[in-house]
Amino acid sequence: MTVKTLPAQPKVGMVSLGCPKALVDSERILTKLRADGYGLSPDYAGADVVLVNTCGFLDSAKEESLEAIGEAMAENGRVIVTGCMGNEAEVIRARFPKVLAVTGAHQYEQVVDAVHDAAPPTQGPFVDLVPEGGLKLTPRHYSYLKISEGCNHSCAFCIIPDLRGKLVSRRIDAVLREAEKLVAAGTKELLVISQDTSAYGVDTRHDPREWKGREVRAHMTDLARELGQLRTSEGKAPWVRLHYVYPYPHVDAVIPLMAEGLLTPYLDIPFQHASPSVLKRMKRPANEAKVLERLKSWRAIAPDIAIRSSFVVGFPGETEADFQYLLDWLDEAQLDRVGAFRFEPVAGAQANALPDPVPEEVKEERFQRIMAKTAAISAAKLEAKIGRTLPVIIDEVGEADPNDPDWDGSIGATGRSQADAPEIDGHVYLRDVAATLRAGDIVDVAIEDADEHDLFGVVAG
Repeated sequence: MTVKTLPAQPKVGMVSLGCPKALVDSERILTKLRADGYGLSPDYAGADVVLVNTCGFLDSAKEESLEAIGEAMAENGRVIVTGCMGNEAEVIRARFPKVLAVTGAHQYEQVVDAVHDAAPPTQGPFVDLVPEGGLKLTPRHYSYLKISEGCNHSCAFCIIPDLRGKLVSRRIDAVLREAEKLVAAGTKELLVISQDTSAYGVDTRHDPREWKGREVRAHMTDLARELGQLRTSEGKAPWVRLHYVYPYPHVDAVIPLMAEGLLTPYLDIPFQHASPSVLKRMKRPANEAKVLERLKSWRAIAPDIAIRSSFVVGFPGETEADFQYLLDWLDEAQLDRVGAFRFEPVAGAQANALPDPVPEEVKEERFQRIMAKTAAISAAKLEAKIGRTLPVIIDEVGEADPNDPDWDGSIGATGRSQADAPEIDGHVYLRDVAATLRAGDIVDVAIEDADEHDLFGVVAG
């Protein structure tokens, strides 16, 4: 009898830069390549071809992308470039003429075709190589769920519509099917992402589809309600966290779902500024007073709701009065988590043509002031949680080290409360955890201490 063995798999390496939406693109590309018989390489040396998924939102991000491409070229030499900066193929090829191919954002088929050309697959797609839920670049217990591509806004500082196009929503039954598979595969936390989550389905006129014997619209509220019905293998509801939520009126309808426990009480809202004059120049809605009223009503319905946002300081024409308005607004809003960015011109953005640029030293001074302001707000809000017992999802558990003479026999762990999204918010640090604790476990934690950004505690009971 002649025994035949499968030929060695070609291997692909991946460098993924940018936002969680780009990370989802990377996961989808790798899932397709894995189904086509490719192996994955954790380093440059073992890869037959390297994919670099770039970010092109800011000039600093473009430079980081170019540095990553340069490193991949130097370490491997067989490089395919994709992602947002792929729209500037001439810039990439001018610096790296020997890259094998350049494709734009979320052009999955073109990327896969380029890999096939560079390192042809050695076996068909009939071998079961892909786990349930696809390949992931995040830990097993949390997953990003991308519900749409592109954006219909024309913000003066942003070129996302140029990079990723206008809003294109996924079918709601496809989104829910993916979510169901992810939860079945072990996901305990779903992070819903897009460029504009609140606008989901606007482009399809909220096209309804049948799901589980009932009609469900492609609408943020319908999606949120259905995601709240999912259950893990232990029969528990996964955490469902909404990101990139513009504060349209219908956002009010998801707050009761948080109060009912169907959604994680957390909203990521990109306010960007509060001063009406700055918002007008940014081409953003200027309804900051109404937003304050809505924040109060949301907290009345779901008292534990955490609001995170990001703000731009030093936008062209921003005066000291505008900036002080923002600081005063933050005092009123009492947001739980805040990120701030110094304004940075982006090639192709409308803001570049605006008059009265803010000097770099003024940007830096304002950045330091807003960070001090928001850190003080965060510290006070976290201090108020001392003495409470909160659910915490575990991200990492320490290891016992009896060979370390300084080891005191205890094991610690790092997790997050419902107010903390991975990578961008704070942590909960646990002491004296059981050796049986695992990443992905959700446990009740008695909060003992806090600082400006993080909580400290012990597993309750």
